[in-house]
Amino acid sequence: MALKQISVFVANQTGSLGSLVNTLAEAGVDMRAMSIADTQEFGIMRMIVKGNTKACNALREAGYLVNVSYVTAAEIPDEPGGLAKVVSILAGHGVNIEYTYAFTTRSHGKACVVFRVEDNERAEQILAENGIVTLSHLVAEDAPL
Repeated sequence: MALKQISVFVANQTGSLGSLVNTLAEAGVDMRAMSIADTQEFGIMRMIVKGNTKACNALREAGYLVNVSYVTAAEIPDEPGGLAKVVSILAGHGVNIEYTYAFTTRSHGKACVVFRVEDNERAEQILAENGIVTLSHLVAEDAPL
């Protein structure tokens, strides 16, 4: 099962990121992973959080434009070539990766990577068939990372 990813448009100006993360903190939302892609005028903050509904409600109430999409997260070996192996597996099965970002966990020797792909279910099946652990358990609102 794919993970819910929240995307928020943020003005690219001093204090904007601070306001956004303070909104989440005040709502009691814990971010698990995040990435920011920016242009000169704005950024898109993508995040996986514990408490999707609470996060979306708090952000919308604060006036942010919020979008929810689905992504696949996988645990890969934290070693040279670990990411290359997973990317090659997906490419070998015709899966296009639109973007990716990494995050940390408490698992030693493992790295976690979020993949935005067209068909999350297919990507997760391919990864599982190749011994790659997907992190679909993070979907639960109260799941630990």
